[in-house]
Order: sequence, then C-alpha cells, then structure tokens
Amino acid sequence: MSHRRALVVRGGWDGHHPVEATELFLPFLRDNGFDVRVSESNEVYTDADEMAATDLVLQCVTMSEISREALAGLRTAVANGTGLAGWHGGIADSYRASSDYLQLVGGQFATHPGRHPDERPGTEEDNYLAYRVELTDLGRTHEITAGLDDFDLDTEQYWVLTDDLNDVLATTTHPVQPYHPWHRPIVSPAVWTRTWGAGRVFVATPGHTPDVLREPSVRTIIERGLLWASRTVSE
Repeated sequence: MSHRRALVVRGGWDGHHPVEATELFLPFLRDNGFDVRVSESNEVYTDADEMAATDLVLQCVTMSEISREALAGLRTAVANGTGLAGWHGGIADSYRASSDYLQLVGGQFATHPGRHPDERPGTEEDNYLAYRVELTDLGRTHEITAGLDDFDLDTEQYWVLTDDLNDVLATTTHPVQPYHPWHRPIVSPAVWTRTWGAGRVFVATPGHTPDVLREPSVRTIIERGLLWASRTVSE
C-alpha cells in the first residue's frame, strides 16, 4: 500500500479535549494508509521539509497563538497541496489574533448562543442547545456528506463568520429568542470545504466534546472530510 503522511497538531484550550478528541481518529487514519505523526506544538509548521512531505494536517488547537513563521509555513504547505482539516474550536477558533489564519480556513467562531437565562446551571452546558444540522443542495451530492440526512445535536451551536470562497455542505440556523439581541434567524455554515492554491481545507463546526465526535453523522462527516482534504496527488 502506498502510504500517505498525516500530521496531527493538537493543544490549546483543554476544554476541547485535544488529546482525547484526536485519538479517536488516529486508528481511522492509519487504517486508511496514513503514517501518523503527532505534535503538541504548532511550531512544527516551520519545518519546510516536514510540511512538504505531509499530505494532511489534522489540527485541534483552540485559541492559543501562532508565530509568524509557523503560520507562513502552514499557508505555504496548504497552497502547495497539503490538506488541512479539523472541527469545532480546534480549527475555527484557533489563533484569534491572526487575520492570515482566518483567511486560510475561511471561518472564525463568533459565539455559541446560550440557553434561556433561567435554564443555565452555571456550567459549560449553559451554551448547549438542541439544534439541527441541515445539508445544503451541494452537501447532498458532495462526497463528504452524500447519503446523509439532516441530523440533530444537543451541544454548542457555533455561529461563525465566513466568506464566499467556502463551499458550504451544511448549515445551522440560530433562531430569534427574546433573550438574544438579534432580530431575525441567522443561518451559519456548519460544514464547509475550501480550496487554497493546490490544497484543500475542510471544517466541521460540531465537535465540542468527544461524545459529539462519536455521534454517527458527525464522525462520518469528519472521517470523509479527512480523506477529502488529503493531498490528491502525491509528490
């Protein structure tokens, strides 16, 4: 079997369980012919030889910071064909101070609306809502999401800021609530892809906890997204 190389970069805020969450997908990557390297630091992106030999980056780093050199290395690698993939805050809420990173991934976490104030226990579940992930017309035919149905989750519902370069495969709608300040429903991308030079980017916003990642539709989307994002032609 011809082996590809996957680089898993994890860290940042512990609340997203970067180690446990990524470990869920390492057997899948290995079963699909990837040699997997794990790094606890995004400074690995500065290693030009390593990045050029990497077919897929799976990043799970919430918030945190990235050096100018590391970001340049990541952007160059993706433009040259290395895939970039991730879920939830590990890719859509990384490196908040970097506009160049935001441009690369095509979306940034803005908020996750909470429950009614009278229904908040004072834990992370204050931000858990029952919501639906709905496939777009593109999503019903795209290889990442084809054959899946709309599905329901009870977890953080991400509101992300995005641009038109994304190909949106699924959305979620934030309804109007009397305790929220917006005045009409907001449709926010929940799954999207993006091409950047010769590279592919895949983002799924569900994934706050390992239990969400184990949800069958979420897991299927992420597994397919990892394969889709990987370099399409090995050097």
